[in-house]
Amino acid sequence: MVFVRPNVDPVFSALPQAARTWLRELPWAHRRHILSLCQIMSASSPEMQAEFLDSYTSDGLLSQVTRDQDTRQKVSQYLEQFHIQTQLTDSVLRDYIRQLYRHIGEDIHQQPDLYLKSVLKLAVNPQEKSSLLNYVLGFELIQTMFQMSWAQQERLYHLQTNQEEFLRQYIKPIQATHRANGIIVPRDEGQFFARRSYFVKRPCIEKTPLVALVMATFTTAAVIQFGFSIIRMPNAFEFDYEYIFAAEPVDAIVE
Repeated sequence: MVFVRPNVDPVFSALPQAARTWLRELPWAHRRHILSLCQIMSASSPEMQAEFLDSYTSDGLLSQVTRDQDTRQKVSQYLEQFHIQTQLTDSVLRDYIRQLYRHIGEDIHQQPDLYLKSVLKLAVNPQEKSSLLNYVLGFELIQTMFQMSWAQQERLYHLQTNQEEFLRQYIKPIQATHRANGIIVPRDEGQFFARRSYFVKRPCIEKTPLVALVMATFTTAAVIQFGFSIIRMPNAFEFDYEYIFAAEPVDAIVE
């Protein structure tokens, strides 16, 4: 019995050779199970797909991260360098796998047909094995920036080699989200030298809404690329904790 015609079928030919060989050798009884799964997945919402894929693929993704000890160690070192307390335990990484699936769903909620394709690329493509760790580093650092005052964000982007690009890609979107959600409400913006309390006030955002704000502000691709650039490109990101978080002068806080 011929299951598909591998030379002409576009779906079958798009699969890796190992998957094509495996499918070709499956008996009919097993092929029916594959077809049933395809039907259920295609009819499910992105949320249901995320729940299934999380439970079905998390062990595999976690094993990939475990094998990539070099990147995992680098991420841990960067988190320590940035004074971020998150420890890369298996439990934390499993939570991040689940969050990454949700984030992908948020990115493409208006194009649900792309959800499964994006998640499968992450789960089965060996070249994507470091994406989760890049995502963790990028997300943790963006969360830190979300909780900086605007004065601290200003000092941070002044450290960067390409200040304008960093300001445009990260600081301005974060500040726009701060404004839109009433987290920081600017006053006296027209006064160039005015340093009112809104500018030096550090936002206080609970963990759950903080994660939601980051996911709504930045795509998964942007977060992964941010983490990747820090790990792979020397001097891509400059960070000086003592300078950024230096105490504000009293007159900067006085109304």
